[in-house]
Amino acid sequence: MDSTEGRAYEVLSESLPARGVDVDRVEERLRSRRLETPSWGYGNSGTRFKVFPQPGVPRDPFEKFADASEVHRLTGVCPSVAIHIPWDRVDEYGELRERAEGLALSIGAVNPNLFQEEDYKLGSVCNPDFAVRRMATDHLLECVEIGREVGSDVLSLWFADGTNYAGQDSFGERRHRMQECLSETYEAMPKNMRMLLEYKPFEPAFYHTDLSDWGAALTMCQRLGERAEVLVDLGHHLQGTNIEHIVALLLDEKRLGGFHFNNRKYADDDLIVGSVNPFEPFLIYVELVEAEESTRIDYMVDQAHNVEVKIEAMILSITNLQEAYAKALLVDRRVLKEARHSGDVLRAHRTLIDAYATDVRLLCAKVREDIGAAVDPIAAFKQSGYAERVAKERAEGVGAGWG
Repeated sequence: MDSTEGRAYEVLSESLPARGVDVDRVEERLRSRRLETPSWGYGNSGTRFKVFPQPGVPRDPFEKFADASEVHRLTGVCPSVAIHIPWDRVDEYGELRERAEGLALSIGAVNPNLFQEEDYKLGSVCNPDFAVRRMATDHLLECVEIGREVGSDVLSLWFADGTNYAGQDSFGERRHRMQECLSETYEAMPKNMRMLLEYKPFEPAFYHTDLSDWGAALTMCQRLGERAEVLVDLGHHLQGTNIEHIVALLLDEKRLGGFHFNNRKYADDDLIVGSVNPFEPFLIYVELVEAEESTRIDYMVDQAHNVEVKIEAMILSITNLQEAYAKALLVDRRVLKEARHSGDVLRAHRTLIDAYATDVRLLCAKVREDIGAAVDPIAAFKQSGYAERVAKERAEGVGAGWG
């Protein structure tokens, strides 16, 4: 930071102790913050109508990791990358792991694909055909083994399974089929691996979805075992859903495993986190900042950058999350508790608003500078020439995407 920014930061940091904020502790938590980026967020993506290719898009998993390392270099908090199988299938996973480590990265969650094969027309693990369920389970087991090879301890699952018409299949039988397939997978996982189970209210199935909400995911996890936990995707909710309430409930049940951060306008719009409702991630973090000191919660970005520049979009998501987290750390917990217990509704609300209204951009910039990242990551990315360089290097061949 320059001298003007440095002085502005000093003014901010001097004002915070009066609000019950330990500035050193806030900076420490921000420095230790970790967010996982997805390999698929760097490839070509789109909607059911059109995929818009971009210049410089990675052509293989190795180039995806190169882009992810640029995001980590500039933000300082993204040392792991989630992979998606078969989109990121390679001949030698040890080679992929070595490439990641050479870029100061690690391989994070392994995400099986159970929705793009022709056989999954009527579902994967819930399909009435045993042969299809066997195929789906074998793919899950394959991903468990890939996790062993790459050093991942997270199997992240999302299912498109459901039905389109009343009477098409038995809800109960489908649930039992899912449990049978997932139980076999759970038993095959190494003891340090966790299964994160994601839910979604609709699409591509429209009459019902087998894991339609947090309750369906939670009860399935409870049947599977302690290492099965719920994954909350911020886009996978109907309008008006109070996600922070869901977070609190899952924390109380000790079954909140992680997040796929994005943003939605309607439901499952994989937009840049904080781009539609920046208040939402702040409120979610308000619930999390105390619990995460004693509970492992994995924070992952899951976005489809359809029209925006992909690396820049990923950086913006990360900095938005850094700022939402910083604001949650500034909440005066003592005052908040007093207001709640005394029934002072507006004082409690104002306590949150005061933290949310604080401009934390200089605080986050200072922390990034402390850990050797960029004060202004997007400006640094634009000035680096990275986008122009990889556009030339990757001009030949086909950019990686959803297939």
